[in-house]
Amino acid sequence: MRWIAHRGNTHGVKKDRENHPDYIMDACKMDFECEVDVWFQDGTWYLGHDEPQHGVSLDFLYNPMLWLHCKNVDALVRLAHMRNMNTFWHQEDHYTLTSHGWVWCYPGKTVPLSFKTICVMPEIYNTDWTQFGGICSDYVGLHRDQAGTL
Repeated sequence: MRWIAHRGNTHGVKKDRENHPDYIMDACKMDFECEVDVWFQDGTWYLGHDEPQHGVSLDFLYNPMLWLHCKNVDALVRLAHMRNMNTFWHQEDHYTLTSHGWVWCYPGKTVPLSFKTICVMPEIYNTDWTQFGGICSDYVGLHRDQAGTL
């Protein structure tokens, strides 16, 4: 099972900390992978959901624990060819394929049992995430704790 902290959140939403590089690294130190929102603008890499907020280096993005959600076309084009980075783009499409071959499912969407699918925000629609190969959530730590008791 892949345990992915949505924007670095592990035990609930912390809007003021989401996508901050230090917050992301804190989640990685707790053995969570992280979905981060990536922008490329004016020659600089940024993290941020609705807009570029936190400048980062390309080296920061090379972390194998990161799932890079490209937020603008410049980020997508520049990262798409980089084999060691797990990148993807989506808006509200039901499914998208990451550069590492994972199916990223929009919240509430399911697929036949597959070890290469990611359930996003199962708490929104009470989705049974145990049939997926991974989970991305603001509460991924709670889900991981729950899995330990299943």
